[in-house]
Order: sequence, then structure tokens, then C-alpha cells
Amino acid sequence: MKGKTLLGLLLFFLMFLIPFLSLGAKIPDKTDKPSSKAASSVPPQKQNQSQEKPQSQPTSQTPQSTAPAAQGTAQFKILDAKSSQILTVDDRSFLYGAIATEMSPESSPEALKAQGVAAYTYYSRLREQERTTPTAALKGADFSADTQGWQIYVTNAQMQERWGTNFNEYYNKLTQVVNAVYGQVLKSGDDLADATYYAISSGNTETSEDIWGGKRSYLVSVASPGDVFSSGYQTTVTLSADQFKAAALKVAPKANLGADAAKWVGSIARTTAGSVKTIEIGGVSVTGNDARNAFNLRSANFTVSCKNNTFTFVVKGYGHGVGMSQVGAQYMASQGSDYKQILAWYYPTTTLTTVST
Repeated sequence: MKGKTLLGLLLFFLMFLIPFLSLGAKIPDKTDKPSSKAASSVPPQKQNQSQEKPQSQPTSQTPQSTAPAAQGTAQFKILDAKSSQILTVDDRSFLYGAIATEMSPESSPEALKAQGVAAYTYYSRLREQERTTPTAALKGADFSADTQGWQIYVTNAQMQERWGTNFNEYYNKLTQVVNAVYGQVLKSGDDLADATYYAISSGNTETSEDIWGGKRSYLVSVASPGDVFSSGYQTTVTLSADQFKAAALKVAPKANLGADAAKWVGSIARTTAGSVKTIEIGGVSVTGNDARNAFNLRSANFTVSCKNNTFTFVVKGYGHGVGMSQVGAQYMASQGSDYKQILAWYYPTTTLTTVST
């Protein structure tokens, strides 16, 4: 009887674990770039995949992202950072390019739908802000993107080049996703939500107030337990004392870094979700975000230790941690949640609304 009980427990454990293991595929490389409009906002982080050679040409049914939109159709004006050209992209085409840069086309359709709504909401909000208060550096565009680096938006031709023989399959899947969510946005009251997102949480999302100082009723800490089982959830960065010192002095030039490296790091204050709010380096208080950037860490949720003049950072998650975790969205979809449930979980109190386009 004891043997049957143990076997039953083992089978239950395996059934619980298998959905988590599926999250290990294709985690995008991300970097944060501050918004030009809202101090509390940080645009979504971007994918950095390897290029594939084109195998075939796009089908004739594929709309061209840079083609002029029909009269009356809503448009985005995007400043391409590398070419300095402004791309005029209709809203539907933007959805294809925005989703493609953020999540693998092999992701669950429901996760892709959630990503599409979040991205469309976020950049529609930037467009609305920019057209009210233009930024001279954008030269009339709503925001900038790096299409060559697959950041924020890419054209159909770039998808074709990267996806090669898989292009038709992936594009058809995106078409079904776009058709399902086109025109849908998240609103907080009458305003478009600041629908930020990122790759992997630490197991709990962060509040916007803790990370950026701007309070949003819908950017609060929620559990995201599926993230801890994903590939890339925990990473390690090792620096020599000289490397640590050079990086630290860039953000804390007045830091007192004496002969004993073990005394360079002092007290650390954390958010409720675990990210570093402030860290003392050589007696100078540095924000967690500044430390993350200085030491090239995937997130501000880290621990640091020093042994034999070598500093070791152990980092949880990937990204700023505010809003929707893309890995968390994929996990929820694998457990049967639809995109509306995913969005309601990561952006509580917001309302999913369809706007005219």
C-alpha cells in the first residue's frame, strides 16, 4: 500500500511540473528604454533574436506595413532610429510588427493576444501624448523604434527575412491573433492605461511606484509563480574588484572605495516584491535601477556578495518587473486562461474596451 501511495504522489508531481517546463523555450533578450513622455513609464523591453536568411517571398495576401493606409484609417508615425526615416503604419499592420518583436510566434495564441492588446494600448497612449505635446527630437513621429534591431516594430519584409520558410505559418497565426484583438485597448477610467510589460518577473510583479515613483492603481504587485520555472529566471554576473569599481564610479563618482572590497557594499533596501530600491556603494546611496544598468544585470532584483575580491550578483527575473510578465502570460495561457483573464490579472482595475480605428 505504501508503494502505491508513493507512486501516486510521484505521478501527481510530474503532472504539476510538466506545464512549467514548457516555458523554457525562446525567452527574448531585453533592455529597458525610458519613455519620452511619462516619468513613471518605461517602454516594453525588446527581443534580440538571430537573423535567418529569407527562403521565400511574402504571399500576395500579406499587407505591407509601410504602405499608405486607407483614408480614415488610424496610423502610427514611427521614427526609425537607424535610418532616421518616419514610417507611416496603419494600426492593424502595427499590431503584427509589435507582437513579432516581443514574443515568439510559437507562443500560445492567448498569450500573443494579451501581448497585442498591451502593446497597442501602450503605444496608442504614447501617440496620444505626443500629438498633444510634440517632442522636437521625434520630428513629427509618435515614438521611435529600431526596426533593424527588432525593437518595438518590424516590417513584414523583416519578418520574412527572419522567419524564412516558417513565414507563412507564423504570419497566418499572427493574423488570427490580430483579427481577434484589433482595436482593443485597456483603459483606466477614460484614459488609456500605461500597459507596461517585460520578459520574466521574480515570481511577483512590481508596483510602478516602487520602481519609477509614479503611482498607477493597476500597476501593482501580483503573483506570477510560473516565471520561476522558466529558462533565464535566474542569472549570475561575476565581476573582479576592478570591474566593479569602474562600473560603480560611473553612477556614484563620490563613492569611497577603499582597499577592502568586501566593505564597498553596504545596506540594501528592497521593494515588497524583492527588487533593490536603493543600495549603498562606498557610502553613497544608489537606486536599484542605476545599479542594474551599471553592472549590466537583467533586473534590479539581485543579491551581491564579495569573496576574494570577486563580486557575484545573483539576479532574478528579466526586465523592470512592472505590469505583464510575458513568461507569466504564457504560463497562464498554458493553464487554460484566455487573453482577457491574463490582462485582468496583470492590469487589475483596467477595462478592456474596443476603440474605433
